[in-house]
Amino acid sequence: MNQLFKYEHDARRLELLIRIFYSIAIAIVMFVYGFIAGVCMIIQFFVILVLGRRNQGLSDFIQGYLEYHVHVLSYTSFMTDARPGIMPKTTRIFEEEQPVVQGGPDVRK
Repeated sequence: MNQLFKYEHDARRLELLIRIFYSIAIAIVMFVYGFIAGVCMIIQFFVILVLGRRNQGLSDFIQGYLEYHVHVLSYTSFMTDARPGIMPKTTRIFEEEQPVVQGGPDVRK
């Protein structure tokens, strides 16, 4: 499993300049993808209101948008130099709870 948000000490200056143009391409994809996902959310609202259940296809599309957004967030927020793909790819986001030891240091990393 690859942790998306982690501290990286080294950063390349050239990548900082490339990031400007690369982020523009990502922003265009995010705008179009987000608009379509927003339409899907409105349709999903009415599907739930009328039928009392969710549509799997709409839910999958919205989930894909949210996962892509989280996937590119670490790059566009200057957390890493690893470039994500411009076009969405399948990424799964999981939540993992880690115990905190009472009286000891915080073990979350």
